[in-house]
Amino acid sequence: FTLVPAAVLAQKKPKGKDQLITIITPQGEMKLVLFDDTPQHKANFLKLAREGFYDGTTFHRVIDGFMIQGGDPASKTGNTDRGGSASIGYTIPAEINPEHKHVRGAVAAARLGDHMNPQKASSGSQFYIVENHNGMPMLDEAYTVFGQVIDGMDVIDKIAAQPTGARD
Repeated sequence: FTLVPAAVLAQKKPKGKDQLITIITPQGEMKLVLFDDTPQHKANFLKLAREGFYDGTTFHRVIDGFMIQGGDPASKTGNTDRGGSASIGYTIPAEINPEHKHVRGAVAAARLGDHMNPQKASSGSQFYIVENHNGMPMLDEAYTVFGQVIDGMDVIDKIAAQPTGARD
């Protein structure tokens, strides 16, 4: 059991039609809530999960003290040489909500940078989970936060502690 600041706890509580899901990894299980007020991101993530898209993918980009990133279709084959640049073939319009912050355990959609993507459209499959214990407020309102880990924060730390190559 871990004590968390009240502001973080308030953000974690499922409400309305938020969806609870479980991510199973070799390091353990994480339970997260997908926010109902980011309906396109929630629906897309659930669709891909139901179709088995995420089965066998890895957290292909791991930066201890920052985040862990998954959902690259190329990671199913172990091909992480492209650093997460594989695409599912579509993007999702940004659903940036200023109420959703990049706190520890925030689940957000990866995307191409502003110079290539001024609309901040999200990757169709790639997402990241904030591992930094103080959060990453500099990312607030720049990426769509569409969920929050509510159980299994230790699993994020275990993944972040794994050895990585030169491209994280």
